Amino acid sequence: MLVYLFPGQGSQHKGMGGELFGRFKALTEEADAILGYSIEELCLRDPRGLLANTAYTQPALYVVNALTYLSRLESAERQPAYAAGHSLGEYSALFAAGAFDFGTGLRLVQRRGALMAAAPEGAMAAVIGLSAESIHDLLDRGGLDGIDIANYNSPTQTVISGPKADIARAQSLFETAGASLYIPLNVSGPFHSRYMREARESFEQFMRPFAFRKPSITVISNVEARPYQEDRLKAGLADQMTSPVRWTDTIRYLLGKDGEADLEEIGPGNVLAKLVRAIRAEFDADRLQQAQGVHAEHPAYAARLETAAARVLDEREPEVPSGTEQAPELRASETQLKREDYPGDNFPLRMVNEHENQLLVARPQEADASLITAQSLGDADFKADYRLKYAYVAGAMYKGISSVPLVVKCGRAGLLGIFGSGGLRLDEIDQAIAEIQAELESGEPYGMNLLHRPDDPALEEALVRLYADRGVGVVEASSYLTVTRALVWYKARGLYMDENGRIAGRHKIMVKVTRPEVAEAFMSPAPELIVRDLLREGLIAAEEAQWLRGLPVADDVIALSDAGGHTDQGAMAVLLPAIARMRDELVRRHGYAKRIRVGAGGGIGTPEAAAAAFMLGADFIATGSINQCTAEAGTSDAVKELLARAQVQDMAYAPSAAGFEIGAKVQVAGRGTFFPYRADKLAKLYAMHESLDALDEQTREAIQSKYLRQSFEEAYEAAKAAATREEIGRAERDPKARMALVFKRYLDLSADKALQGDPDWRTDYQIFCGPALGAFNQWAKGTGLEGWRSRHADELGMLLMREAAAWLNRRFEAMAGYR
Repeated sequence: MLVYLFPGQGSQHKGMGGELFGRFKALTEEADAILGYSIEELCLRDPRGLLANTAYTQPALYVVNALTYLSRLESAERQPAYAAGHSLGEYSALFAAGAFDFGTGLRLVQRRGALMAAAPEGAMAAVIGLSAESIHDLLDRGGLDGIDIANYNSPTQTVISGPKADIARAQSLFETAGASLYIPLNVSGPFHSRYMREARESFEQFMRPFAFRKPSITVISNVEARPYQEDRLKAGLADQMTSPVRWTDTIRYLLGKDGEADLEEIGPGNVLAKLVRAIRAEFDADRLQQAQGVHAEHPAYAARLETAAARVLDEREPEVPSGTEQAPELRASETQLKREDYPGDNFPLRMVNEHENQLLVARPQEADASLITAQSLGDADFKADYRLKYAYVAGAMYKGISSVPLVVKCGRAGLLGIFGSGGLRLDEIDQAIAEIQAELESGEPYGMNLLHRPDDPALEEALVRLYADRGVGVVEASSYLTVTRALVWYKARGLYMDENGRIAGRHKIMVKVTRPEVAEAFMSPAPELIVRDLLREGLIAAEEAQWLRGLPVADDVIALSDAGGHTDQGAMAVLLPAIARMRDELVRRHGYAKRIRVGAGGGIGTPEAAAAAFMLGADFIATGSINQCTAEAGTSDAVKELLARAQVQDMAYAPSAAGFEIGAKVQVAGRGTFFPYRADKLAKLYAMHESLDALDEQTREAIQSKYLRQSFEEAYEAAKAAATREEIGRAERDPKARMALVFKRYLDLSADKALQGDPDWRTDYQIFCGPALGAFNQWAKGTGLEGWRSRHADELGMLLMREAAAWLNRRFEAMAGYR
């Protein structure tokens, strides 16, 4: 009897699938279309390190399992009589049995992976060396009724699942009872337990439109450890999320059909083969012991049976391989967990390669495994939606300071970089898009900034049309106080109905906000007046208008506190929770199918600040000022030299060119430049006088010679070249508006001269910057990152995330009373 067994998570490794993708090109292309990324690149090269992310691991393993099965059929001399899969592998088994086609199975697995990646907080642990009966008894006697059994992997390998506190408390209980190993698993949720009920309900609803067929070969259910009934296929897959994987009983059932059954593993690795050998050994020993009882009247023969049973059990492979016999999938995970990746002192000396708990391999146990990693921080759906390895955004900086090289480096590292398009011409922005897309040709993440232009809405609309035409899928909206037509149009033109009848979007809007009321506008559906206007003008279709009414304008919100540039000087600890609570209420009120993510920005320049943001509930973090002082930043070396010496206290507030008339302020570097003082003086003169002619002669001369370095007339003509028609009209009619245009010329010049590194303007550089950079400089002092030439935006992002995770682990240990 031939049985095909399909592995689940824990078997993945970089390079899996090999030549299969080329052999099954049509299915590979179908997978790419469904997933939105290259499955071949993920499995063979994994350039962004996403293969260990549950949302990516599950589709990858399903595809490789399926292609391996199809390849095996080409050379097989006989057909399998049965199929079974461990957890995720069950989908591969059902595909092999014809219960659904390749694409349907992949869509199911993709959704399952996303739901599990977003599982509620919890923990899991493997208990080695005790029987399942003993574990049940110990949990009952220990009062740990909040813990469920997640996996019956083998007779002496069981995985438990439940609240973190309960899993931690159970360790001493099992070790005292004689467990040879108790291994907390590096997972984000309590999988295969009662705590996955919400995910189960969502998945059950997701499966309803799909049609399943009767399996052509018998598939053994994880939940029942018995053959699937045709009318129970969907129920079984839904129940699997909250029920234990009965792998031991599954293999024993198959061996009971034929003790000499040929159980062949179809897929990467040999995880299931090892478990099967352990189960088969116990099964054979049981049969020998039963035979011993039957032949008790023949003592010599019974003794031989007893000896044989003991030998079978003694010859079982150890549950936990060691040394050079570690499985390939462990080595693949270890490449992502190296000492040099952990600059702090909390490098985990014990690691478990485990997502669905099939193979448990422990490293030396001088220290406990870290509960938190750089990749586990943040919202899993956010990372999956943007194809990120880390929940990290390098935000936009004006006039291409967040440059093409900066965005490309971040994208290749699995971070989201936003190009700073504010202040650039459309042709310059178009060129930047072409360069980024040419560099990130494999679908790596990137985004483009959209700076609000209340003085020139036509330019804003032209820019979003450019983005839509060029296939830009991520826009970071900044400096908005209200929702505009341009943003709503961009949102609408990216909407479509997918094959499952759900509204999906090709265009994502991430908005920076400094006030809760602005956040509320963007977390609400588009204003009805704007939707009707766009519909009446034929700019959007009727179905797009209807879809807009059930979606928030923004997919993600950055709560921006004390940042460089435009800021309301808010405190992260106040602003972030307020907006997050508002988000929760709006999601409930409007019944959104998808949760809006709220990230933290402003003031993040050290691991402690990043960790604080995540502890406050941030789904991701966004940095800005620290990236301005990197090798890739599109500003002058002179500015970078100045910024590399900045301290926390070296920042100041100065009038904003965009909001000069209303007294708006921006945060800038104050050390080494007269700009904040001179800009403030101009703002005061503007408030006190009605025209340039009203200024006294000495003041007029000082501004023209020391500030502008040109006459008022020359400054006015230059300012007109960059002004809108409305601004010029006001200036021609109103002397005070003319004065504002001339004074803003100094602000614009100071910013441009800083970008150019003009040495004659060094004392007047305007450099948008927040105190986060000063904090970073202090943290990096005395290290290789002290000089800006050694700083790279992608490396800073990964370093902050790794150190934040390490710092959190140390703090939790300290608060729990551990050294």
